[in-house]
Amino acid sequence: MAGLIVVGVDGSAPAMAAVEWAAQDAARGGAALKIVHVHDTGAGVPPLSLVSPADEPGGSVAGHAREVLTAAAQRARDRAPGIEITTDLAAGKAVERLKSESERADTLVVGSRGIGGFAGLVLGSAGLGLAGHAAGPVVVVRAPSRTVHDVIVVGFDGSEHSEAALDYAFTQARRRGARLRAVYAWQPPVLSAYALGYSLVPDGLFEESADSVRRRLEPWREKHPDVELEESAVHGHPVPVLSDASRRADLVVVGSHGRGGFGSAVLGSVSHGVLHRAHCPVAVVRPRSDRR
Repeated sequence: MAGLIVVGVDGSAPAMAAVEWAAQDAARGGAALKIVHVHDTGAGVPPLSLVSPADEPGGSVAGHAREVLTAAAQRARDRAPGIEITTDLAAGKAVERLKSESERADTLVVGSRGIGGFAGLVLGSAGLGLAGHAAGPVVVVRAPSRTVHDVIVVGFDGSEHSEAALDYAFTQARRRGARLRAVYAWQPPVLSAYALGYSLVPDGLFEESADSVRRRLEPWREKHPDVELEESAVHGHPVPVLSDASRRADLVVVGSHGRGGFGSAVLGSVSHGVLHRAHCPVAVVRPRSDRR
């Protein structure tokens, strides 16, 4: 196998959509799939080891967890017959366990909201606790997971994190035979009213910045001649720009930090906003060398 995709499950609809996405991604990349259910001991319930075997399989925590894993594995086989699938039932804090899993995975996939093993972990805790903090790319999937546009959208501003996002996006586009749209969203700098009264500096700065981004994309275009690359430079805040682009995309890819057009793009601003507002799965990517 070429790699490993890890998906966290809890029996919720978004988690099952994440399983479908992860299984299809594993099949496209020739990777193995590992399905993980974490009994979150931080959610105010006893650890799995304290559940009496006599209570099974009726309503025990461990029995339910195994049912969740079995259902998820079957869904993965239905979506991607032939891939290698393993399951893992663990106890601990879900976010911390999945962060650990990400160290050995090419990609970590989770649903946008959760129940059961991720009790109380809606987007903003599980998704946001992992995106930008896991060792590699994190994909957050909303239900249902479908491929309908054959377009991947990536936010690009020339930063190290957006370069990592671009690399991931090219890989996804190539494996899917999809078109890649690189979006640069530019906001004018805050200038004094006096300065604006004497020049049209923002327009000139936009063209200069857009040209710089285009030049940064040329080596990528040459490196991936088999992927159709479309460039889009627009005035506007990155969150609504990328959210709108997500309506016509199968995946949006963003770096966990940024600069330039994504000047405020620490997780909690642009990445945070895109995770909450996108209409398709979102991949948050940071360089593997980054260990903040």
